Amino acid sequence: MCGRTSCHLPRDVLARACAYRDRQGRERLPEWKDPDKYCPSYNTSPQSNSPVLLSRLHFEKGADPSERIIAPMRWGLVPSWFKEDDPSKLQFNTTNCRSDTIMEKRSFKVPLGKGRRCVVLADGFYEWQRRQGTSQKQPYFIYFPQAKTEESGSTDVAESSEHWRKVWDNWRLLTMAGIFDCWEPPEGGDLLYSYTIITVDSCKSLNDIHPRMPAILDGEEEVSKWLDFGEVSTQEALKLIHPTENITFHAVSSVVNDSGNNTPECVTPISLLVKKEPKASRSSQKMMQWLATKSPKKEDPKTPQKTESDVPQWSNQFLQKSPLPTKRGATGLLERWLKQEEPMAKRPHNQ
Repeated sequence: MCGRTSCHLPRDVLARACAYRDRQGRERLPEWKDPDKYCPSYNTSPQSNSPVLLSRLHFEKGADPSERIIAPMRWGLVPSWFKEDDPSKLQFNTTNCRSDTIMEKRSFKVPLGKGRRCVVLADGFYEWQRRQGTSQKQPYFIYFPQAKTEESGSTDVAESSEHWRKVWDNWRLLTMAGIFDCWEPPEGGDLLYSYTIITVDSCKSLNDIHPRMPAILDGEEEVSKWLDFGEVSTQEALKLIHPTENITFHAVSSVVNDSGNNTPECVTPISLLVKKEPKASRSSQKMMQWLATKSPKKEDPKTPQKTESDVPQWSNQFLQKSPLPTKRGATGLLERWLKQEEPMAKRPHNQ
């Protein structure tokens, strides 16, 4: 399944990451619909608004179906036929839609038959691997393999939006197949657009983490076919729904477990996070001195010198080679990680 994603890019950067060519071969950027409803987030959970890509023809009759729109939609499909006055009263979970039962459930079969296909946009998604013999789970961030990003001269990613854009401009967004629907409150009011993510059996490299994964559309051709509901039939489009091995991942901090946490630490490789040792009290320092000298009478009144163990040690192979000065904080760590060569994704082992 897929129950948590990240999509933190600013609106203009997100649009540039979705550049495409229309039927005339012209390079285009998708236009935003209701852009104020988009809230960038490193930790997006169901019932939140997330950006999806869809054909302009869904909103404008007679429009060129190859033209695209980005629209924030509620994650968790609310069927158009739902009669209650509050979407939260829906009695079943529509966060995900299994590919093997998609044509059996009315909630998904009806909008799919109407051509309401969309592409859910994200930096990547999270999944949790249960640690063998314990109740604990290790979270992973899963995404497309990335090309090396361009370095810039700015010094602080947290303070420079320009640097932020340069670092992330080359990020390849994860494009997941989805279905959307449009619900109108029985008593009248604003239309609610919502979506579900289609899931499939996990690929071999992810199977140790979780048995299910999103149906990922790998490349512009697959994205175009999925969105073109006028030319590509439902039966043809469903042939695009299958696992892909073109995926990579890394372990992240358990800070992502709380959906209220929305920081770069959520996506930063856990190997880059510095574990700060608690400062020893005066009494514990004296005890350490005594243990080192075997006798409290030989105590050296001078302040002990800083040892090598007091210095944070980076375990990531790329940071060991990096000439860049050490930066503190998750944003600095994330920036440094993004500037390195693509991390090697290692197959996780049950712990």
